[in-house]
Amino acid sequence: MNAPVLLSLSEALARLQAEPELFVVYDANVAWVASQLTEALPVRASMALETSEEGKTLETVQALERWLLQEDASRGALLLAVGGGITTDLVGFAAAIYKRGIRYANVPTTLLAQVDAAIGGKTGVNLDGYKNMLGAFRMPECTVLEAAFLRTLPAREFRCGLAELLKTFLIGDGPAYAALVSSLKLAQNEDEEGKKGTSSLKSAQMEDDIRRAAAIKAQIVTEDPEEHGIRAKLNLGHTFGHAIEHAARQKGADITHGEAVAMGILLAAELSERLGVAQKGLSAQLKADFSCLGLPVGCPYPVEDLVEALRKDKKAVTGGKVKFVLLRAPGDVVLQELPYDCYLHTK
Repeated sequence: MNAPVLLSLSEALARLQAEPELFVVYDANVAWVASQLTEALPVRASMALETSEEGKTLETVQALERWLLQEDASRGALLLAVGGGITTDLVGFAAAIYKRGIRYANVPTTLLAQVDAAIGGKTGVNLDGYKNMLGAFRMPECTVLEAAFLRTLPAREFRCGLAELLKTFLIGDGPAYAALVSSLKLAQNEDEEGKKGTSSLKSAQMEDDIRRAAAIKAQIVTEDPEEHGIRAKLNLGHTFGHAIEHAARQKGADITHGEAVAMGILLAAELSERLGVAQKGLSAQLKADFSCLGLPVGCPYPVEDLVEALRKDKKAVTGGKVKFVLLRAPGDVVLQELPYDCYLHTK
């Protein structure tokens, strides 16, 4: 599998201009982005999706495959995914299995997708409420990083992406984590004073942070494309986070992926302290940072309620263990195989 290719919008348009069979699948919420691309590129046909975690299923993929078949898409076709992580996951998986595999490229339109979901070739759908249980590794031809496509992103979706951005820096760049938290706190204070803050997604600083986080993920994926080793570090907060999402769906609660990841990072930090991997105080520091930035810091469910989902996590290994990502300090994480119910048996 090739290394991730990160391109600006202008670079991507030049690259895709000569594609003879270009199809666009887009989240209906960002039809304006799809329209821009359709006007600039030789698109044969386009399809809108109403995206949600509940609709991230094989049934949706089958509908997409039938559309490709109806449009006479050959094995030489290229599928362009325009939207957030749900869209890029779905379209990437559809591309991986249509006629045993066609090419695709990602145009992420959420912060979460630009720094995480749309990079690295992980594709998939949910099964019976369990996150991404069906999927494939298939690298996109390219991922387009364009901050202008984030301009209509609601505040809640920004915070969801912020959780993944902070996660990436917690894994691979401690100073960048501290600098981002500091700059966002300052921007928040300026906004509260009625001044123009720098928390806007259009700010140059945020563009730099997006590209830095995307580059960190791309480098890790290049070293371990199919998650046989260090790529698993990117799952920081996701083991608990996916279990929280599963519990939320069962209870009909409104918890997004990014919010669940934020809670999951804090649970991972607490577990790290309990096991002596991190010094006491790390989880409190992260909790204070996350809280100040508007991220949720308290899991609404007892960990006992998450255990079954942890046991069925796709990162589970033999012997009733799960590969957890633990924090030593910001920018320094370690992988450790632990019993899926380990949180309940540590103090």
